[in-house]
Amino acid sequence: MLSQMGDMYRLQKDAKKIKKELAKTHIFSEVNGVKVTVSGEQEVISVEILDESILENTKKLEKAIVDASNKSFKKAQQIAAERMKAVMGGFPGMGGNS
Repeated sequence: MLSQMGDMYRLQKDAKKIKKELAKTHIFSEVNGVKVTVSGEQEVISVEILDESILENTKKLEKAIVDASNKSFKKAQQIAAERMKAVMGGFPGMGGNS
């Protein structure tokens, strides 16, 4: 029982550490001259227009922002899942085989 409590404390500590790392991790995607950067915590950091000609077509610009954002968010989710899986790996029923 005491061992399980220690394991849960370690798990909490490791999860907090990963959360801090994810906040510092920047992921970007570019679609049609629009670059969107998000943090590993899935917060938008920046939107850059790399090709100003896209400004002439509002619908294309809007779609590029949405598509680039979604691509970045998916990458951020994958990175977060991989990092959390490494922490949870030692716990039965939480991604581990123990």
